[in-house]
Amino acid sequence: MDWHLLAGAAYILLVLFVCFRILYDTHSSSKTLAYLLVAILVPGVGIIIYFAVGANYRKNKLYSKKIINDNKLLAEIREKIIHESEKTWDTGESEVKRHKKLARMLLNDNSPLTGDNEVKLLLNGEEKFREVIQALKDAKHHIHIEYYIFENDAIGNTIKDVLIQKATQGVQVRFIYDDFGSRSIRHNLVKELIAGGVQAYPFYKILFIALSNRTNYRNHRKIIVIDGCTAFIGGINVSDRYINNQGKKQVFWRDTHVRINGPGVYYLQYLFICDWNFAADQKLPIQSEYFCSTKSKHGKAIVQIAASGPDSDTPTIMFSLLQTIGMAQEELLITSPYFIPGESILNALSVAALSGVKIKLLVPNKSDSAFINAAARSYYGDILDTGAEIYLYKKGFVHAKTIVSDSKLAIVGSANMDHRSFELNFEVNSMIYDDKVALQLRDAFYNDIKDAVKINPKTWAKRTLFKQLPEKLIRLLSPLL
Repeated sequence: MDWHLLAGAAYILLVLFVCFRILYDTHSSSKTLAYLLVAILVPGVGIIIYFAVGANYRKNKLYSKKIINDNKLLAEIREKIIHESEKTWDTGESEVKRHKKLARMLLNDNSPLTGDNEVKLLLNGEEKFREVIQALKDAKHHIHIEYYIFENDAIGNTIKDVLIQKATQGVQVRFIYDDFGSRSIRHNLVKELIAGGVQAYPFYKILFIALSNRTNYRNHRKIIVIDGCTAFIGGINVSDRYINNQGKKQVFWRDTHVRINGPGVYYLQYLFICDWNFAADQKLPIQSEYFCSTKSKHGKAIVQIAASGPDSDTPTIMFSLLQTIGMAQEELLITSPYFIPGESILNALSVAALSGVKIKLLVPNKSDSAFINAAARSYYGDILDTGAEIYLYKKGFVHAKTIVSDSKLAIVGSANMDHRSFELNFEVNSMIYDDKVALQLRDAFYNDIKDAVKINPKTWAKRTLFKQLPEKLIRLLSPLL
């Protein structure tokens, strides 16, 4: 018997089986093509890659328990969502009217439209952590903290010490960390937190990081909720690298966060409790202390939260961005560290630009990943062809995920403009319908492009084939990045 022939036939059958599985499980045509190419053209390894990071376990029971529990929790608080939103529709008529379709879409996704919020824009870690540490020290009832990256460094230990101090004072402290993004604290800092009275759990425990499909579904959110009335949300993780001007030779890290005081915290608390009940396998009882019942004394901003993940019925983050792009009348200012938009976002940007909307896109000059950098650059020509402007940030690394639309709407959150944020990660963005905050973020954008180089469309189009070919090849695999 020719064992080589038999093995070859078996492998062909295996490849055919995997190809059928890819066709059946993957809804996106671009992702389907990418996985088929990897499975067929990279013998053996391609199949392993697919089952490790590509197989669609969302359709099975990966998060079925979480979805059921989230729906039960939602049913308990739905009345408050409706009441808060109806009140804001009436009192914030002009702000809501401008973005009626976006607000209605998110409301249909059960995100309340909340008014009377105080929103503070926080640029870079040096502004964010000063505010966070003081707010944590002022906590009276509870601290809920959820991060993708939390590191065992100076700022990580400073926050750890404050959390332990508050726990010893009787404050309820709950801590969720992504087991992949925060893998450096799994065996040290987390144990110290637990020993100090903090309840700490990984969002989804990973036993073998290199081989686990769970690494493909990451909790990329950065949420802090304090006493139900104060929250922090944005792109800044807990790590020393986000703090500039420390006297060290380091890359300048440009990022954005916001602090919200008022009813806008409500849905962030709901998201945290959903994630907590899943991670800790508990059912945290709904108490009035967990949800803000007072208006901010110093702000009138209208805030809504867009959130989605592998447990979502719809890709809310992507839909909210599509709606934002489609509603823009004059100007869109977009900052994204990982710009791999896919056809839907790309087409929406093209339609907006060709309709006369001035679009400016700020991206890193060099990403922290060569593959992502090449994939992103493969889209620049398409964007430039529509008349949009692209700026390459050169002062350091721009990690902010923000949009300003018509100086009226500001978006700050954790979601990148890429397939991972739209389809695989648990993400959250704040939608701030407020002229003041939008203008502040607009000013920050124009200040950032002073440290950037504008791409010349003609020069970009004349780049050599040697430079363009790798980018176009990697673009085929962009849904996998």
